[in-house]
Amino acid sequence: FKGQEPGTAEEIAAFCSATYGVTFPMTAKTEVNGPGAHPVYRRLTEAPDADGEAGPVQWNFEKFLVGVDGAVAARFRPRTEPTAPEVRAAIEQLLQ
Repeated sequence: FKGQEPGTAEEIAAFCSATYGVTFPMTAKTEVNGPGAHPVYRRLTEAPDADGEAGPVQWNFEKFLVGVDGAVAARFRPRTEPTAPEVRAAIEQLLQ
């Protein structure tokens, strides 16, 4: 978004590791909106958020919760913290 991650996948991974201590596997940089959107994001963005709004990813840190059946169970916009009660509740619901 807005050129926040210029460079190659390797450069981005090195930056995230050095700056944020990221140790988990990361996907390569990919299109999430528009005609060049990756098929996964085309599917994810069909899911509505809590306000019933589907559509493009708004900004970094938009979150999608996918069930074991591959269906989008919930969508949380960027301002929703990963530890927010509604995120935790949605995860716990899927774990039942």
